[in-house]
Amino acid sequence: MSRLMHAWMGPMLRRSIRSQVRQGLSGVWVRGQPPAGGVILAPNHPSWWDGYLLAELAWQQAQPLRIMMEAGQLAMFPFLSLLGARPPTELRALARDAQTGAWVTVFPEGEIRPFGPPGALHGGAGWLARISGVPLCPVALRVVMRGAPVPEAYVRFGTPCAGAELPGRLQALVAAQDADLRQADVGQPPAGYLCRVRGQNTRPDQDTRPVQLLRRLGGW
Repeated sequence: MSRLMHAWMGPMLRRSIRSQVRQGLSGVWVRGQPPAGGVILAPNHPSWWDGYLLAELAWQQAQPLRIMMEAGQLAMFPFLSLLGARPPTELRALARDAQTGAWVTVFPEGEIRPFGPPGALHGGAGWLARISGVPLCPVALRVVMRGAPVPEAYVRFGTPCAGAELPGRLQALVAAQDADLRQADVGQPPAGYLCRVRGQNTRPDQDTRPVQLLRRLGGW
């Protein structure tokens, strides 16, 4: 692919993904400090949205992003390589990316898992962190239906840990995020989560202009 085509298609794909996040979700809320500089992010993988969420947060911070993607999936959607998707065969390239300041995202479960605690983890994320000499950061992700007609996304960044600690740390982080959501009013984000993306948050019962017009016409 020519440099000109790459320069044109990359920004177009980025705009498309950002538009999907804003149109498909009522918002994205974040707890914890997103890392600055090179890091291996090790999130749970409960939904199709997960890579898009981390891409959006990286782009907000002008942070280079790479995501390890299963080779078969990448073959189906090769254009995602323009946005930083890399197959598992490029581990050493991903390590170099982390060393030069990129967020390198590795889903250690290896696949989308049913809602619940993380499944068994592969060791690639810890290995990458070790050989690249950058922090390994667990991340809890949830995309849930609560008090809006479209899903809400929640991201909770943990503190860096060693590779051997990752299974326990990720499980505890996901459990803490689930507790945050259970304890919060469904009409409000949990305490400590800041809105980083405003999406579709209009509900049918909100007092929008069409609803106001119907009130006047119906005398309600």
